[in-house]
Amino acid sequence: MYRFLLTPRWWGINVFLVLSIPFCVFMGSWQLGRFEDRVQAHDRATTQAASDRREAARPLADLLPVDQSTVGKQTTVTGRYDEQLLVPDRTLDGRTGYYVLTLLHTDEGRALPVVRGWLPGTPDASKAPAPPTGEVTVTGALQASETPGNNGVGSRSGLPAGQTGAISTATLVNLVPYDLYDAWVTLNDGDSGMRAVPVSAPQNTGLDLKAFQNLGYTAEWFAFVGFVIFMWFRLLRREVELTRDAELGLAPDGTETADTAGATEADGAAQTAGAGRELEDRPSPTGV
Repeated sequence: MYRFLLTPRWWGINVFLVLSIPFCVFMGSWQLGRFEDRVQAHDRATTQAASDRREAARPLADLLPVDQSTVGKQTTVTGRYDEQLLVPDRTLDGRTGYYVLTLLHTDEGRALPVVRGWLPGTPDASKAPAPPTGEVTVTGALQASETPGNNGVGSRSGLPAGQTGAISTATLVNLVPYDLYDAWVTLNDGDSGMRAVPVSAPQNTGLDLKAFQNLGYTAEWFAFVGFVIFMWFRLLRREVELTRDAELGLAPDGTETADTAGATEADGAAQTAGAGRELEDRPSPTGV
């Protein structure tokens, strides 16, 4: 009954089954591993952020360039505040507001973007406190340049003068006429009554949309394993039923086997021949 499994068609089906199952299991396991890596990175970033706040501040030069090991580290920088920009569409505790970003000129001839605090509402330069004058020393958490469109960073362009959508060197270099550090600092304590901006986790270390996409892909790959096995058994059962019906001389509804069709044609021919003989033996009405 199962000799059909040796046909070329079923050889192809069986090879597909044997190859697709381990492939799907591998891809599902890989996606699950990616999700677990992101969970672990999120836990490490959370733990590191708490420990970094307790560490002594270090000079900025000791922490550059910024990477995942230095993001959130405490740094101290001395310089003079200059140009001030507002960063709109920033959320804090469920409320929408804006960051007050001020460029701090250092003795090295470059400027460091410093987020002095957060204010609620729409950006308003008249409400943003002016920066302190003279030489100041700031202490805060080191942050990497933002990427528009990621982690809630706005990507819209055409902002009014005095505003920027992202705190990044690539964006700010078009707004100010001097060299910048490829980093920024958020003060531990908000300046002039503003609320302090919390430290952002490094990219690819949070439980963001990408992490849950990995989890969704994991479920899809393992579900595909079950679907492939189900379809194989369904095809097998159908083939077994057709083979059994053929052995019993049964035909599916609306079809005829070759033997049945041949017998039907033979009976029709015999009936036609018999009718012809009857016509030949019948007397002619004219008596001829």
